[in-house]
Amino acid sequence: MPHDHSHSHSHSHSHAHHHHHHGDPSEMGERRLWWAVGANVVLTFAQIAGGLMSGSLSLIADALHNFSDAASLVIALIAIRIGRKPADQFKTFGYKRAETIAALINLTALMLIGVYLCYEAVMRFIAPVPIEGWTVVIVAGIALVVDAFTAFLTFQQSKTSLNIRAAFLHNLTDALASVGVILAGSLILLYGWVWVDAALTLVIAGYILWLGVIEMPKVCHLLMEGTPDHIAIDDVIAALSVQAGVADVHHVHIWQLDERRNALEAHVVLEKGADMDGVKRALKAILLERFEIGHSTLEFETVHCAG
Repeated sequence: MPHDHSHSHSHSHSHAHHHHHHGDPSEMGERRLWWAVGANVVLTFAQIAGGLMSGSLSLIADALHNFSDAASLVIALIAIRIGRKPADQFKTFGYKRAETIAALINLTALMLIGVYLCYEAVMRFIAPVPIEGWTVVIVAGIALVVDAFTAFLTFQQSKTSLNIRAAFLHNLTDALASVGVILAGSLILLYGWVWVDAALTLVIAGYILWLGVIEMPKVCHLLMEGTPDHIAIDDVIAALSVQAGVADVHHVHIWQLDERRNALEAHVVLEKGADMDGVKRALKAILLERFEIGHSTLEFETVHCAG
């Protein structure tokens, strides 16, 4: 029995480890993210300078935007670093969830920016602000290039990582804000439609909040030990219960250690005379192959002791 346990454990561990490598942003991916941070920081200083020279408040506001982009990327990168640490006595499941926490921080910040932009837009409807001519439009154009560049750098990894996705959304919304400034600035310069600025701000703010509402539940689900999306507990119980030698399965808990590793614990009641080691091997194999659960802890009971 002890031998078999160590075998099954090492198997689950190697599986988790293999998975972990496959989805991890590579060194190359990380370097790309640092490039994105650098680009945003340089842009921030350029915009503050431009804002002070042209007396444009909107440029300085946009600079703060870009600074928040850089900050969100730095938070994501620090989380990736922390997430690489191997498990130790303090964090026996490892540190991968640091990335989930970073996603939570970045999404919260994004939602706050969205709410703030709504407030700004409403204030601008009440008291329109004059746009400082072409300077703002040109600088927003440069900002758009940098934001698009950053969004491009993070897009690929945003598909597989909630953490990078949260940072990517910061950059995406910022690129949209730059498009908004260019559009609004041009329309105001050409036709004097002052209200466009506030209207576009409202649209962008609404979009930001909508993105946050979609992403936030995923992050919270993982932090609250929710069952992975693609696994139905009833299916798992049914699949385990039909195995030869299994009388009953109860106390089933399934959760995600991180975005790529699923875990399960369950109590299995054995029928009289069943071979525990054999049943255990069969159950672990099913969990791994059919449900992608690589880390399973099974507690065995026999019929007479349960009844």
